[in-house]
Amino acid sequence: MTVLSDSEILEHLETGEIKLEPSDISACLNPAGYDLRCSRSVVLKPKQYELVATLETVELGLNVTAYLHIRSSLAREGVIGSFAVVDPGFRGQLTLNLHNVSNKEVPIREWERIVQIVFHELGSAAKKGYNGSYQDSKGTVSSRRKNQT
Repeated sequence: MTVLSDSEILEHLETGEIKLEPSDISACLNPAGYDLRCSRSVVLKPKQYELVATLETVELGLNVTAYLHIRSSLAREGVIGSFAVVDPGFRGQLTLNLHNVSNKEVPIREWERIVQIVFHELGSAAKKGYNGSYQDSKGTVSSRRKNQT
């Protein structure tokens, strides 16, 4: 797998292999990724977590997968995240689990850049795309795991 550079991300956006809506290329495109923004304002309380959705709807073709990384400014304030792989064929808003491990509240503004999505081109196209329970997610989506206790 190869990490896509900014010029390759732009090429994939042009071909539709990657879709980001709404996008702000000038503010969010990085040399090796794209910053996704928070869909709403939230205050992360000390030692607690919050689920938030990305502002952007993400759609990946069968040749691309992606990984999410917390922005370093938030990490320096004590925010860590637990994120899943974004599979080829996924489309929807991403729900992020943000945990404040510090002793201070951490406010996050609506439209603030919170995670970087790093795109990887697969060695060959996936035979089938993601078709799980979070396909076409809108807003913050809680766990859909079956048989929860």
